[in-house]
Amino acid sequence: MEALVSLIDEPDPDIFRDISLDIHSHGTEIIPFLEHAWEAQHIPEIQKRIESVIHQIQFDQLCTDLKTWLDEGARNLLEGIIILARYQCPDLQEDEIEYELAKLRKDIWIELNDNLTALEQIKVFNYVFYEIHGFYGNINDYHDPDNSFINKVIETRTGNPLSLGIIYMLLAQSLDLPVHGINLPEHFVLAYTGTTLNPDTLEYSESNILFYINAFSRGNVFAVKDIEVFLKQLKLEPKPSYFKPCTNKDIVLRMLHNLMFAYRKTAEDGKSKEIEFLTRFFN
Repeated sequence: MEALVSLIDEPDPDIFRDISLDIHSHGTEIIPFLEHAWEAQHIPEIQKRIESVIHQIQFDQLCTDLKTWLDEGARNLLEGIIILARYQCPDLQEDEIEYELAKLRKDIWIELNDNLTALEQIKVFNYVFYEIHGFYGNINDYHDPDNSFINKVIETRTGNPLSLGIIYMLLAQSLDLPVHGINLPEHFVLAYTGTTLNPDTLEYSESNILFYINAFSRGNVFAVKDIEVFLKQLKLEPKPSYFKPCTNKDIVLRMLHNLMFAYRKTAEDGKSKEIEFLTRFFN
């Protein structure tokens, strides 16, 4: 592989095209050799060529990982979110994020007990998540691409409604709190589900929504009528899907759309087109 990488400075475009394809065929295992070549290289144009080849190999791997995640049923939300985070941080390891989430989970778990009501549980959760660990909504730079990468959100403690909602939901579910994502238009919120009694039939129903949670607004709790008002303000019909939990696939696709829009706002058209390409796997 080292011999192959040494040909990276080939001046003839047609010959280099063949060399590039050969390099690509080795996948991510050739990247350390390319990185070493970049460090030993002193010509900026060749360094940029190496960077481009590395990026394409990493992007190809991301495409493969995302497609595999979808083909296997998109069961693990954290896995899907980490795959997207590798667009910016290709070397990000799942256990790094799991470790950070475990620390947050432990602090919340210590404060919870079985005698709390659903609302009391969320009040405790909010206190630890927002007051102690300092998570907050990024109002000042709402469209910053970093708001869509879980490692950055955990590091900076700031994100958009979707990224904060995802972390909130992952932590809540790891604590056996029935919190799920709600894919509202122009906003992402959460729902706390539970068993409710129908006053007309006197029958209990499982997985009904007890209340909603706005992770972007410090875990503010609200009711279904508030969603109806919100939709009315947007002049949208209140579709059932706006009130019910969405799938992991819905969540990751929404994050891709957020990221695509963010890169358009920052005039990074190449990145925006790559993210748009990823959305095609969801069709």
